[in-house]
Amino acid sequence: MNIKETHLPGVLLIEPMVFSDQRGWFMESYNQKVLEQAGINIHFVQDNRSYSKMKGTLRGLHYQLEPKAQAKLVTCLSGAIFDVAVDIRKNSPTYAQWVGVTLSSENKRQLFIPKGFAHGFLTLTDDVEVQYKVDEFYAPAHDRSIRWNDETIGIQWPLRMTPILSKKDECAPLLSTAEINFFYGD
Repeated sequence: MNIKETHLPGVLLIEPMVFSDQRGWFMESYNQKVLEQAGINIHFVQDNRSYSKMKGTLRGLHYQLEPKAQAKLVTCLSGAIFDVAVDIRKNSPTYAQWVGVTLSSENKRQLFIPKGFAHGFLTLTDDVEVQYKVDEFYAPAHDRSIRWNDETIGIQWPLRMTPILSKKDECAPLLSTAEINFFYGD
């Protein structure tokens, strides 16, 4: 696995080694020892999968409040997504900054998103399946979101249309009014 830092400290792009021959290919999609060597000392407790039927579906920006915050390891199993992490740690030098990468079934890349970051993705193709590992169980009482098009954050989503959103994401608050209990340095 090749692990690369992004401009947001702690958000890592993971590129697996893929071994191909006439039969197809093989890769390690998760190796705890390799991730620990890269400083990711996480015990994942739940795998989540989502399916989006149509290109232009946007999910996010989501996070869970402390003490139920989640670190995530995101993989696109079929199709392609533009995957985004936003720093929402108060007093962070990169507060409200974002990073976006394309994850696809073809490039097999993964994005590691630590606690203190909101997460969202836009489907770039029809029939997209995403899987992500988390280190904390889903806790509905701690589930929060931020509006996908908040101008303070300024994510440059690669869209040419109005995205397909859930009711929850349509009504999400702006970063300035969102409930956040993450602090830089904690």
